[in-house]
Amino acid sequence: MAILSKPLRAAEQEVRSIALPLIALGVAIAILYFGRVFFITSLAAVMLAFILEPFVTLLVRIRFPRSLASFVVCAAALSLLYLMGLGAYAQFSGLAQELPLYSQRIGDLVENVSQKVENLEQRSYQLVMPARKPPPAAEPARKKKRTTDAAVAAVPGAIPEVRIHADSSPIKDFISARLGSFYQIVLMTSFVPFLVYFMLSWHDHIHRSFLQFFQGEDRAAAARSLQGIADMVRAFVVGNSVLGLLLAAVSSLAFWMIHLPYAFLVGPLSGFLSLVPYVGLPLAALPPLFVALTAYDTISGYLLVLAIVAAFHILALNLLYPKIVGSRVHLNPLAVTFSLMIWGFLWDAAGLLLAIPMTAAFKAVCDNVKGLRAIGKFLGD
Repeated sequence: MAILSKPLRAAEQEVRSIALPLIALGVAIAILYFGRVFFITSLAAVMLAFILEPFVTLLVRIRFPRSLASFVVCAAALSLLYLMGLGAYAQFSGLAQELPLYSQRIGDLVENVSQKVENLEQRSYQLVMPARKPPPAAEPARKKKRTTDAAVAAVPGAIPEVRIHADSSPIKDFISARLGSFYQIVLMTSFVPFLVYFMLSWHDHIHRSFLQFFQGEDRAAAARSLQGIADMVRAFVVGNSVLGLLLAAVSSLAFWMIHLPYAFLVGPLSGFLSLVPYVGLPLAALPPLFVALTAYDTISGYLLVLAIVAAFHILALNLLYPKIVGSRVHLNPLAVTFSLMIWGFLWDAAGLLLAIPMTAAFKAVCDNVKGLRAIGKFLGD
């Protein structure tokens, strides 16, 4: 009996050794999923702190107190964002006034496409069954409605149809369902400036306190990992910002030269959306194609806009991105794809934007920890 119990205990321990990590992984995924607003806010603040740290260090070197230097840098960054927001608001307000014109243009395009589809159906029916009489073409919905209303009005004593408008609508239901999430996002976003300021002003204290958790060689590895993460995040964000500004400038100039409306609004939008991994090209094409609805009457104009966006996207992602950003991140395409899938599933659009820097930061830690260097090599290029 004792002989049989030993294999059972060994099997039980083996099952526990497999089950416990799986349970821990499931719990970690659940925490990341349900607490994504908190984690996204914290990571955004950390990345902004890494970006602004060199400016704070520069002011400290010229005898600014660190708290004052952090305040000056944060105030300058907020002022820059405010000015950019004012410029974008001026462009959006003009676009909002012309939304009825865009709505009418979209309706005309949809009606033209529907008419062409109906004509194609009639021709196909005539080719397949030429001996039979083709079915009557379907009239537009609004013509049917006018005919029905006229017929009802012509009948003496007919009771007109009374339409009851429900209090709820699809748009209202969608807004009501998302109102709680939107409030939570706004609430957490309001903490970002304060988090960035305290991370910058208490940088030295946080750095020293964090290293106290480690001893000996582990402390040196932790210090190298922190420095590697800071350098990588700074290079990634600054590189993407430089490339986005370059794309925004050339896109705005190209759209202005072809007389596209709101060129200096859709140009920056198209330039920065082009940097979104894998779906950057269709996202970058949406803003200029939308404003082109009232500028062009032929398909050639839309093809020209699409060709400009595609040319800038291909040149930037294949020539400039590897030199400006890729040389600092050192991730292979398989690791990038899996990270985009995982973080996109957990955090949606924010996960797509944060997937590469988070994976590269994890690789920086693996490269400096002896037991994890194999994982770092697996993730590397």
